[in-house]
Amino acid sequence: MQPFLVTMSNDPDDESGTSILVETRPKTQRPPLYKVLLLNDDYTPMEFVVHVLERFFGMTHAQAFEVMLTVHKKGVAVVGVFSHEIAETKVGQVMDFARRHQHPLQCTMEKEE
Repeated sequence: MQPFLVTMSNDPDDESGTSILVETRPKTQRPPLYKVLLLNDDYTPMEFVVHVLERFFGMTHAQAFEVMLTVHKKGVAVVGVFSHEIAETKVGQVMDFARRHQHPLQCTMEKEE
C-alpha cells in the first residue's frame, strides 16, 4: 500500500497547514482458533482425567473436577481454545500421556466456528 498525505487545516485552500505522512497497513486476519475436546470413555479413571486437566491445561483441582464431571455426564467437553499449533501440541501430549499410562482417553481438536 502507498502512504498518503494528510493536511491538518480547516481551510482547503490554506497550504500553510501541517502535513503528516500516514502509512496504511493492510488489515491482517486473526488466525483461526481450535477447540481441544476431551471425550468420555468407560475405562479411564476420573482421577486420571482430573490430573490431565491440571497438568496440561493449567486448571485448579476444582476446575478440573468440574470439567471432568462435564465430560463424564455429557460425553465431551471443551477443555481449551488455542491456535492450531498449540491445540495440536496439547492433543498430542494428552494422547501420549494417556497411552503411556495405558488409558484409552481420547483428546481431539476442531476448528472454532
